[in-house]
Amino acid sequence: MGAFLDKPKTEKHSAHGEGNGLRYGLSSMQGWRVEMEDAHTAVVGLPHGLTDWSFFAVYDGHAGSRVANYCSGHLLEHILSGGADFSSGSSSVEGVKDGIRLGFLNIDEYMRSFADLRQGLDRSGSTAVCVLLSPNHLYFINCGDSRAVLSRDGKVGFSTQDHKPCNPREKERIQNAGGSVMIQRVNGSLAVSRALGDYDYKCVDGKGPTEQLVSPEPEVCVLERAAEGDEFVVLACDGIWDVMSNDELCEFVRSRLQVCDDLEKVCNSVVDTCLHKGSRDNMSVVLVCLPGAPKLSEEAIKKEEELDKYLETRVEELLGNCGEAGVPDLVSVLRSIATENIPNLPPGGGLASKRSVIEAMYNKLNPHREEEGVSLSLSASLTS
Repeated sequence: MGAFLDKPKTEKHSAHGEGNGLRYGLSSMQGWRVEMEDAHTAVVGLPHGLTDWSFFAVYDGHAGSRVANYCSGHLLEHILSGGADFSSGSSSVEGVKDGIRLGFLNIDEYMRSFADLRQGLDRSGSTAVCVLLSPNHLYFINCGDSRAVLSRDGKVGFSTQDHKPCNPREKERIQNAGGSVMIQRVNGSLAVSRALGDYDYKCVDGKGPTEQLVSPEPEVCVLERAAEGDEFVVLACDGIWDVMSNDELCEFVRSRLQVCDDLEKVCNSVVDTCLHKGSRDNMSVVLVCLPGAPKLSEEAIKKEEELDKYLETRVEELLGNCGEAGVPDLVSVLRSIATENIPNLPPGGGLASKRSVIEAMYNKLNPHREEEGVSLSLSASLTS
């Protein structure tokens, strides 16, 4: 859903914080979409005596931002007010899972009473992907096709599963509610099978809230925390996952943490890289670093500096050897460099993650450049 701009909006909203033995950063960008429909939540130290618990979430809205924005401010309170036992003992894990599920169902029912949503003046909906961290457990919560991954012991240790209409279990529920799956969408329209809001898909008589065409029920997976092995958790909307796999994103984040300890900058780098890889959607990412996260590496920093210098030198050479043909445009420079075997490019990010270095040097050497093509993605420039 949603139309596109002629040029992406690349301004970012970013933030960071720490506490409870973790650090976090986040970044979001509107990108090519005409509206920013993503939202997020980051809370370290929860109310009701849960000071050693933390909660993070990303919401990917569609058909508007109303539901996503409301959930970002209120989903957590609905989860905590559901009467579940949020003590840290292992016997309470099922109770916490029940409380999370009830919180989702309650907020979905509560928003339905809003006049604009009830009367169909606003038809928005939103995915939600969250992680609730207790001292002993990680509760991964997913409703829709945003995704969370855990990096553990240097590899992807866990990832949530996207709720797509073509998934057999989702498709069965949709068909039982009288709907169909066409072009991998609910009734040929909605690309997710679970979401908050989307009340046009939740009005089948005789069916409960979790039996509708679109269900607000989250899938909750619980992992025991591993103090030594757990590195970081990434929450992101599909604007990120459309252009990076689980492995690629974890490898990229891991490599960035070895050269930069500013988590806002790491998240900004993820968003910029995905834009340059060709993402056309809103993009949001939350990075939660746990005690086992990679630390700064002098060797990695040195290799990064050498790579940046190499790329700057190549831009100088390409612009200095242009001869009678004139100064090449940025896209031509990118194409030329992309054909080379460049050592030590960031894993998962590749040359797209170094677009800013190339562009900065190009602009420095060619201050009177024309602006054409600057917003073109690297992937598009290589295939056009």
